[in-house]
Amino acid sequence: MTARGGDGGVPRVVLVGANGHGRWHRRAIAALHAAGRLRLAGLVDVRPLEDEPAAPVPPDAAVGTDHRAMLAAVRPDVVVICTPPHTHLPIALDALGAGADLLLEKPPVLDLAEHRILAAAAAETGRAVQVGFQALGSAALAELTAAVAAGRLGPVGGIATVAAWQRPDAYYARSPWAGRRTLDGRPVLDGALANPLAHAVMQCLAVAEAVAGSPVAPDRIEVERYRVRPIEVDDTAVLRVTPRTGPPVLAAVTLAGEDFVAGEVVVTGARGRAVLEYPTDRLWLPGEPEPRPVPGRRGLLENLLDHRAAGVPLIAPLARTAPFTAVLTALRDAPEPALLGGDLVDAVGDAPQRVLRVRGVNALLRRAAKSGALPSELGVPWAVPPYRVDGLAGEVPQR
Repeated sequence: MTARGGDGGVPRVVLVGANGHGRWHRRAIAALHAAGRLRLAGLVDVRPLEDEPAAPVPPDAAVGTDHRAMLAAVRPDVVVICTPPHTHLPIALDALGAGADLLLEKPPVLDLAEHRILAAAAAETGRAVQVGFQALGSAALAELTAAVAAGRLGPVGGIATVAAWQRPDAYYARSPWAGRRTLDGRPVLDGALANPLAHAVMQCLAVAEAVAGSPVAPDRIEVERYRVRPIEVDDTAVLRVTPRTGPPVLAAVTLAGEDFVAGEVVVTGARGRAVLEYPTDRLWLPGEPEPRPVPGRRGLLENLLDHRAAGVPLIAPLARTAPFTAVLTALRDAPEPALLGGDLVDAVGDAPQRVLRVRGVNALLRRAAKSGALPSELGVPWAVPPYRVDGLAGEVPQR
């Protein structure tokens, strides 16, 4: 791969999707711009640019609403894409066609067919695609996977994650695609597993990769999906991935939690158990008296720049995320989530900050994670039979 760069070798960067979560990317870009690692050449958003005091727009940076026009005018070396998930593939293909490397927000695409199209385009153009699973850059995760690979936990029998968040009414009014399964005939999949808690799932898949020595090839995916609002996707879900080789992975998550659980990845081995609180990078390994912070995260954009300049391996290359895309493929085809209500759900606060909570959900999610069982297998009265997909292993591209 050749690292094209303007301005004396400093890569020109364009951000597509500069509002909302794009403001986080603007801050990351601003720091690298100030350090001379890149030049912010353009910002694109269909809405007027929101003010971001921590990342002022450079005077020579272009601002526009049409990503194709920006690509033609600026000819960027790197494009950061932070737009709604259902728009990722067409914008990414345009950017690759313009000769740019990509940092593509998660989820990168919404099914395995789209994954293959994007991978083929990257191979044809010779460009790099890094996916925005920023928690994969955690030093705590690296220490955990190293401990697993070195056998510190002994043979691993299970990998699970528990996360219990709350999202208010306003969360589901944030955009036209919020809480939607499809929009304008295209999948959106804005559910707990696919979007806000996608990092929890991907962290588990990264640990499973360390156990098996290769990316997960899901032989079976099972999922139970629930909702407490009139939305089209899950706000509470339990997912189980059974790989062709290696231990099962179980994700038990909710956006209607009783108490806040930031997100724990629990790895159970014959010699002990490890717990990673992935949002805070706190790690607890066997034999240690308590969790400890493990500072340090490698930024994905900085890593992409290092990859371009010196061939440093990408932290989150597109191929590494293929097992996650297999999960999205199952979610795309799963039936509508079961609606929970009545005495099972209570409300706290007033709109637009009102939150809905499922009674007993935190304890249930912990039971599921500890046992590796789905709610229907635990005899939960309101549970529904899981949606099951077999034989996806052969469809998941391998590196």
